[in-house]
Amino acid sequence: MSAPDPADVVAEAVSAVFRRALRDTLLLLGGLLVLGVGLGALLAGTAGVWGALMGVAIALVFSGTTIVAMARTARSTPTTTAAVVLGSWLVKIVLLGIVLAVLRNYEFYDRIVFAAVLLLGVIGSALLDYRAVDRGRIPYVTPKS
Repeated sequence: MSAPDPADVVAEAVSAVFRRALRDTLLLLGGLLVLGVGLGALLAGTAGVWGALMGVAIALVFSGTTIVAMARTARSTPTTTAAVVLGSWLVKIVLLGIVLAVLRNYEFYDRIVFAAVLLLGVIGSALLDYRAVDRGRIPYVTPKS
């Protein structure tokens, strides 16, 4: 039986970090969805529900695409990973600007609930990403085979 390829060991460790980050983010956003919709309904009625739903949806797209992009490029070169992450970030920023500009003209949602849920989702996801990387067991040195 031969020893595993060191590059595969590192790639699997990195993939485990991204899986954990994605799982934790989905759990956070699921909880935020339930809490946000409940509080939004109590505080602002139907408009609060719409604000919470849209806030969670945008947080999911914004945070989830970064994790998925990094996970999909875990076995690629650092340059490829950086290009994919930067490209996805630029697309997300442009789309976010367009979505926010369009939503500005509508009044069917509560803006305070929307902003609160979106901020909690994005900041919470960033903290969970940090925690996943901090606790990840990624080797610093790749042994020669």
